[in-house]
Amino acid sequence: MMRITDFASQRMAQAFVDYMATRGVTLRIEQDSRYTLWLDNDAQLELVENELNQFIRDPNHPRYQMASWHSGTTNSGITYSHSSLMANLRERAGPLTLIVMAACIIVFILMQIVGDGTVLSWLSWPDVDQHFQLWRWFSHALLHFSLVHILFNLLWWWYLGGAIEKRLGSGKLFVIMLISALLSGWMQAKFSGVLFGGLSGVVYALMGYAWLRGERDPASGIFLERGLMAFSIVWLVIGYMGWFGLSIANAAHVTGLLTGLAMAFVDTRKK
Repeated sequence: MMRITDFASQRMAQAFVDYMATRGVTLRIEQDSRYTLWLDNDAQLELVENELNQFIRDPNHPRYQMASWHSGTTNSGITYSHSSLMANLRERAGPLTLIVMAACIIVFILMQIVGDGTVLSWLSWPDVDQHFQLWRWFSHALLHFSLVHILFNLLWWWYLGGAIEKRLGSGKLFVIMLISALLSGWMQAKFSGVLFGGLSGVVYALMGYAWLRGERDPASGIFLERGLMAFSIVWLVIGYMGWFGLSIANAAHVTGLLTGLAMAFVDTRKK
């Protein structure tokens, strides 16, 4: 007997079990704080892992719904409850993803209470006499200056960072975050000075990493749809052209994107 994976969502666990039944594979669900899937026949492991990668990419695909109609039963032993926002967040996000989201929200609230200038004096990119305040090389990523700014960045951070953490581990996400925050911040400081902030340099690194990793290593389960990657490039062009009167950290975005692409290339160089 071999453990395959676990889900926070009851519906997703049962949908995958039903689909694998149509492929001649029997999986069992054990319910504790999460819903763990077990495989009795180890010879079917490769098939199950391949199908799991596809399922994680698009769990709402009609083939899984049809499988539940054809092979699902009413005696699964699972009782469904109303889903909550936190349960949905945890389904895709690991601990590091949630910690960074919480930190950004706390910092944003502080900025509304004590003012942007005060919080910038604590967390902004190091000025000429602050280079030994090591946290500043990274804490600028926690600063956001409007509700739209923080919502946009945290949505992408949750969508991409959560997927990377779930599939590749917290360590990989931590390395991508630190390197991209450092390099994108350094480049942005060269162009605009130290008074900037935001997670978007890291977000662009995640975009580049997820897209290239998916293109070169689909079995990793990490990917970004080509349409969304095209959107990120269009957004870069909008920023450089200055359309719509937007103030965008273009240097941080480009540096983050290139950093993510480079890290994905290194990680897939043997693929």
